[in-house]
Amino acid sequence: MISSLLLGGSLFAAPAMAQPLAAQADEPAATDPAEDEGEGIVVTGSRIVRADLETSSPVNVIGAEEIAFRQPNSTEELLRDLPSARPSLGSQVNNGGNGSATVDLRGLGANRTLVILDGRRVTPFGLDGIVNLNVVPVALLERVDVVTGGASSVYGADAVAGVVNFITKRDFSGLALNANYGIAEEGDGARWRADVLMGANLDDGRGNAVLGISYSKRDAVLATSRDVSAVPISSTTGLPSASTLTVPSLFRSLLKSASNPNGLPTNGSGAIYDPSIGMFRAATAADVATTNEGNYMQTPLESINAYASARYEVTDNIEFYASAMFSRNTTQLALNSTGTFSNTYALPLNNPYLTDAARSQLCAAAGISVANCAAAASATGGPSSAGYRTVTIMPSRRFSEYGYRYNTNESTMFQVQGGVRGDITSTLKFDLSAQYGETSQNQLRENWGSNSRVAQALLAYRNASGTPVCQDTSNGCVPLNIFGGLGTITPEMLGFVGLDSLVRRLTTLTVVTGSISGDLFGAASPFASNPIAFAIGAEYRDNTAKATPDMPAQIQGEVLGTGARTPPDFGQYDVKEVFGELIAPLVEDSFIKSATLEAGIRLSDYSTTGSSVTWKVGGALEPVDGFKLRAMYQVAVRSPNIQELYQSPVRALGSLTVDPCAGASPSAPSSLCYATGAPAGSYGSIPATSGQITLSTQGNPNLDVERARTWTVGGVFTPRFLPGFSATVDWFRIRISDLISSVTQDDVLNGCYSTALNPAQTPNAFCALIERNPVTGTLLTDGGAAGVAISSSNLGRMGTAGVDLGLRYNFDLADVFGGDPGNLSFAFNGTWLDYYWTQATPNTITRECSGRYSTGCTLARPTWRWNLRSTYAKGPFALSLMWSHLSAVDFEPIAPAAGTVPLTTPQAGSTAATYNGVLPQFRHVGAYDYFDVNLDFDVSEQFGITLLVENLFDKQPPQLGSSVAGTAHNNGNTMPMLYDAIGRSYTVSARLKF
Repeated sequence: MISSLLLGGSLFAAPAMAQPLAAQADEPAATDPAEDEGEGIVVTGSRIVRADLETSSPVNVIGAEEIAFRQPNSTEELLRDLPSARPSLGSQVNNGGNGSATVDLRGLGANRTLVILDGRRVTPFGLDGIVNLNVVPVALLERVDVVTGGASSVYGADAVAGVVNFITKRDFSGLALNANYGIAEEGDGARWRADVLMGANLDDGRGNAVLGISYSKRDAVLATSRDVSAVPISSTTGLPSASTLTVPSLFRSLLKSASNPNGLPTNGSGAIYDPSIGMFRAATAADVATTNEGNYMQTPLESINAYASARYEVTDNIEFYASAMFSRNTTQLALNSTGTFSNTYALPLNNPYLTDAARSQLCAAAGISVANCAAAASATGGPSSAGYRTVTIMPSRRFSEYGYRYNTNESTMFQVQGGVRGDITSTLKFDLSAQYGETSQNQLRENWGSNSRVAQALLAYRNASGTPVCQDTSNGCVPLNIFGGLGTITPEMLGFVGLDSLVRRLTTLTVVTGSISGDLFGAASPFASNPIAFAIGAEYRDNTAKATPDMPAQIQGEVLGTGARTPPDFGQYDVKEVFGELIAPLVEDSFIKSATLEAGIRLSDYSTTGSSVTWKVGGALEPVDGFKLRAMYQVAVRSPNIQELYQSPVRALGSLTVDPCAGASPSAPSSLCYATGAPAGSYGSIPATSGQITLSTQGNPNLDVERARTWTVGGVFTPRFLPGFSATVDWFRIRISDLISSVTQDDVLNGCYSTALNPAQTPNAFCALIERNPVTGTLLTDGGAAGVAISSSNLGRMGTAGVDLGLRYNFDLADVFGGDPGNLSFAFNGTWLDYYWTQATPNTITRECSGRYSTGCTLARPTWRWNLRSTYAKGPFALSLMWSHLSAVDFEPIAPAAGTVPLTTPQAGSTAATYNGVLPQFRHVGAYDYFDVNLDFDVSEQFGITLLVENLFDKQPPQLGSSVAGTAHNNGNTMPMLYDAIGRSYTVSARLKF
C-alpha cells in the first residue's frame, strides 16, 4: 500500500539483511536473487542460502516504491543519481558514446562494476565486457541492490568496485499494465514507456510462470535548443569556438605573397575562399564561428524488452527453473555535417572550379612561377597533359548540403538460462545451472562520406566542351566543387562522395555454475544457536567478442570525420573457478547480542592470465540490541577484458584544451615542438584545431591481473528509544595496484612541454609519445602521424576513500496528533569523497581528482553527493520530495611536481598556464541542488496514477566551455551527465492491476 512507501529503502544504505522488502498491493515480497528454497534465501553479496543470513557488507537498496516514484524509461535513470556511483555513459553522452548505458561504482570505471540480474551474469554489450543497462527489464524489477567495496570473491572478476544486482519480481500472479509519458517544459525530449506483466501460479503453488514485455522510446533534445549549448564556447577565450569546417572552404595551408612572405592569413586561422571575389582572403572570426547544430543533449532511444521466467517443483525437494530475456535497442548519436576535415589533397591547377585569381595565389604559395602556373591552367587533361601540375591543399569544407551525420546503433541481446535446485538434506541445498547469451550490434554511420572519393573528385578538369569531368571516370565520378558557397555541392556530387559505413559486433557469454550451501554439518559456536553456514561451488565461463567492420571503416581516414579506423578484432578467454564462503555466528543472545565472522575465497584460472586468488574476511559485532558494528576486508583480482588485451591499433578523436605549440605565442619552446614533429618554420603559426586531438591506442596481450584491497568499516544503528529510525555509517577505502591503465593525454603533453614536469625542456619519454601532423604541426592528424600515443600497462595504481551515510526515519503522525493524520518518512543517502587519485605509470603525476574536473580527471567528482527523500502518505495518497545535492567542484590545476598527492590548489594570482589556459569563469562550479516532486494516488485497488516534476525550480547547468572535461563528458559546454541540461520536465504515469 502507499502507506508503506520507502519502507523498502529509497536510495538508502540499508543493512545487508535477508529480510524481504515490503511488497506493493497484493504482490508477494521478493527475495534476493529470486531464489527461495523453502525458508532459505540468498542475499546480494553472498551465495549462502539460509533464512537467518546477515552479511557484513553494506548494501544500498533501491526499492519498488522508489522505482515507482522515478518512473524510469531505463534502469540507467535509477542509478544516475546514486551517490556511491559516478555517472557513466548514458542518454547525456553524444560524441564519445557508443549507444549503451553503463554504471560506474565509486568512479573506478564501468569495467570494474559487475552488473547481474537475479544473481546471474548478463551478456556484455561490447569487447570491453561491460553490460548495457538498457537490456534490463524495468517492468519486472522488484528492487535493485548495490554492494560497493568489492565482491570479486563471491561473483568473480569485474566486481572490484562492487556489484549491481537487478532483482525481478517472483511468484507474480495476475495482470499488470503500466504506462507513462514525460516531456520537458521546453516541449521536447518526450519519453514513453508501456509495460505488460502477466503471471500465473501452477499446480496449487508448485510452480509459477511470469512474462514481462516493455516498450520505451525517448526523443532527442538538440544542443541548439538550449541556451547553454547553442554555440560551442572556447574554454580558453570565452568566445565561440573556431570550426575546422566552414562554408565556403577554409584552407589551412599558408598562402605566400610579396607583402606577406610568411603567407596568408596573418591571424593563423586559415585562408577562406571568398566566392564574391574569386580568391582567398584571411579568415575572420565570423567565418570560422559555428554552432552545435546536429548535436544531441539527449540522445534518442527505442527499446523493446521481454523477460520470462518459470519454475516448477517436480518433487518436494527438487525444482527446475528457467528464464529467458530478449532486448532490442536502437540508439542514435548525431553530429554536424561531415566535410573534408583539413585532410591533405592534390588539387590540379586546371581544376574546373578554380578561378584565375585563386590559382595565382596557390601558385605563389607553392613557389610556382607565373609562366608555369599559366601553363598548368591551360592543361587539357590529367597528368599526361602538357603543363599539368598539382598543388597540395588542406581544405576544410563542411558538406552542409549533406545533412547531419548519424551514428545509429541497433543491438539485439538474448540470454537463456536453465537449472535445477533442491535439497540434499534438510540443511544442505544444491543449485546447478547453465546459461548462454549473445549481443549483436549493427553500428551504422550515415552521411559521413568517403575521403578517397573526395580526392578523386578533386582531380578534375574541363573537357573540350567546357564540362567538368574527373580524370578517372571508371566508377561514375562527379567533380566536386569545394570553392562555392552553400548549395554549390550538388546532390550528384554528394551521391558520389557520400558514404555510409557499417560495423558489426558480436559478444557471447556461456556460464555453467554449481554450488552447495547450507549448514556446516551442524557445527556451531557454543555461544550461538544457529550453526555455521557455508557455500562451495565451481563455475566455468567463456566469453568471446568480435568486431567485423566493412572495408571503408578499416581504412584509416577513409570515413570522413571518424578520426580513427575500426579494425576487425576478435578475442576469447575462458575461466575455471572454485569458490567457498563461510558465515559463522559466534555469539547470539548471550553476554552480547551477537557476533559473526564471515570469510570467502575464489580460485580462478584464466586462459589469458593464469591463476589468481581473491578472498574476503570480515564480521559484525552487536554488543546490544540496535547497535551493530561491521567490517570487511577484501582482496579483489580483475583479469583484463578482451578489448584491453586484443584491440588492434586505433586512432580516435579526443578533446584538447590548449595545444602548447599552437598559436602566435606558443607556451612550449620551439625545440620541443620541432622534436615532436612540427614541420620546419611552422613555430608561431601552428593553427588551433577546434579543441580536438588525435589519440592512438591499442590493446596489450601481455597484460596481467590488477589487484585491489578494499576496506569497509561501519555501523548500523536502530535505537529502541526512537522507533522508526535507523542509520548506517560506512567508511570505505579501495586501493588498486598493478592497475590496467593508460597515460592520459594530459600526462603526455604536460610531461613533455610543461616546465614544472620537464624543467630541462629537453625531449624525454613523454615527448617520444607525441607525433604531430607533418604538414600543419597540429595534434590533429589525418593518417600518418599518431598524434598522442596512449598505451596500456599494469604500471598504474588508483585509490579512493570516503564515507557513506544513510538515515531513515519513518513515523506515524497519529503518535503525535492522534486520529489518522497519515505517515511521514525521510530517507537520506549520501557519500563524502575523501580522495580519489590515480597514477597511470610511475613516471606520471599522481592525479588527485576529488572535487575536480579536467580532461585528465574528466567528469567532475563532487566531494559531497546526497539525496534526501521526504514523503507524506495517507491512505491512497502520497506526496514526495527528492532533494539532490552536489558540492562545489574546481578545474584541476597542472601538478607542481611529479608524484605529488594530493595536488594543492594554486593560490590566488596563479597564472593561466597553471590551468592550461582555461579562463577563471570556467574553473569553478558552485554547489548545485535539485528538487523533484512526486504525487501518487491510488484511485482504487486496481488503478493508480503518479505525477512527477523533475528539476522543479528549472536549475540551469553551469557554462564551462567546450574543452574542460573530455569529449564524452563535456557535451554542449557543460557536463550534462552530472548537471541537468534539459530543464524542468513532467511525467504522468498510470498503473492497472488485475
